[in-house]
Amino acid sequence: MKYDLIVIGSGPGGYVAAIRASQLGLKTAVIERESLGGICLNWGCIPTKSLLKSAQVFEYLKHAEEYGIYIDGEAKADFSKVVERSRTIADGMSKGIQFLFKKNKVDVIKGTGKLKSKGVVAVTGEDKKTSDVEAKHIILATGARSRELPNLKQDGKKIIGYREAMTLEKLPGSMVVVGSGAIGSEFANFYATMGTKVTLVEFLDNVVPLEDEEVSSQLARSFKKMGMKVMTSSSVEKVDTSGKKCKVVIKTKKGEETVETDVVLSAVGISPNTENLGLEELKISTENGKIKVDEYYRTSAEGIYAIGDIVDGPALAHAASAEGITCVEKIAGHHPQPVDYSNIPACTYTNPEVASVGMTEKAAQEAGYKVKTGKFPFTASGKASAAGAKEGFVKLIFDEKYGELLGAHMIGANVTEIIAELVVAKKLETTGEEIIKSVHPHPTMSEAVMEAAAAAYGEVIHI
Repeated sequence: MKYDLIVIGSGPGGYVAAIRASQLGLKTAVIERESLGGICLNWGCIPTKSLLKSAQVFEYLKHAEEYGIYIDGEAKADFSKVVERSRTIADGMSKGIQFLFKKNKVDVIKGTGKLKSKGVVAVTGEDKKTSDVEAKHIILATGARSRELPNLKQDGKKIIGYREAMTLEKLPGSMVVVGSGAIGSEFANFYATMGTKVTLVEFLDNVVPLEDEEVSSQLARSFKKMGMKVMTSSSVEKVDTSGKKCKVVIKTKKGEETVETDVVLSAVGISPNTENLGLEELKISTENGKIKVDEYYRTSAEGIYAIGDIVDGPALAHAASAEGITCVEKIAGHHPQPVDYSNIPACTYTNPEVASVGMTEKAAQEAGYKVKTGKFPFTASGKASAAGAKEGFVKLIFDEKYGELLGAHMIGANVTEIIAELVVAKKLETTGEEIIKSVHPHPTMSEAVMEAAAAAYGEVIHI
């Protein structure tokens, strides 16, 4: 079989690249060894949001009286049904990718792909038989998996990763979550809301450590308010799984502490899937376990490209999609702009949600900018009060000299939707004054963006 382009991996980087390539007239095939849609659709972005939505509904029911709604009896959650709903949604999304491939005339080859030589991929199917597929261009989009620490080896039962966390048979009474990035924080939030006693352990000084410090502090307060134990500047030294419960030894600034728990969730990052890809055979350059690429995702081997979690950059689905589109447009002879990594939004779907783009206040100051910072709390928002969602704020950072938007950081209800406004504003080099003069609808949560900009320039009305 001969193609113009072969994509190995059908996650949000791979499937988007394949579809765009087909739109541009390239005869395209995707090689996938598991389910279409990759980790994001099957074990990441989509099913976790389903779990979190169930948790949000459960939380609403528990506080229904605050909205004047009375439920006869106690609200209860059927954990197995919550998990079943999540899996059903993931399966539906995977079938949706199958439909999109068919619609766009992208061939799907089931099996494990490995680079064999220039322009040739060896595909091993479930029957263990291997066949060769040829293409002028090959994109590697094999994604990543849960990272394992030497002292936190996952056994799938007592020490688990994100896959097992999505499909537990019953709700654990207690859980220690190691790592408070997006994955760790979202699972900690989900299980705590469902009724599990959660301890969240973070090695660095703040939860969601890549976020602005004020956002991190607010999320920690929100977590503690819901009954979660939050331990920052702490590390798990060892876990004894020999007994009925896990004994987790945690090193803190005050000394060691032992926590007994039913299950430990390791959420300490991800490892790129670069093994057994044939990189060595084609002498493809790597650095720190990731494939080295240029601004158009070309590797050191002619005709071979790499995108997504296996290259440097944010390990985010939408970043991988943008990389895939840029890569294939360049292959097709177009002149795409390289991806602007300073304008990639990050979202954490906890309750309250967290969203950001650009520099934190600290990073902007360290970069030498003299900044204007504006902050608007949702306690002053009419829509937030009406929705019963007054936690959080919007914080905007501007360059004092030119009014350029350097960063946006927010925590609160629906901020993962609101952040897109600031991504577009930053792309268009919008100034603070222009945001202030852009009339925002009332009452909405998004008004906080205009008010935060006004606060930076001493023009805020509602605080």
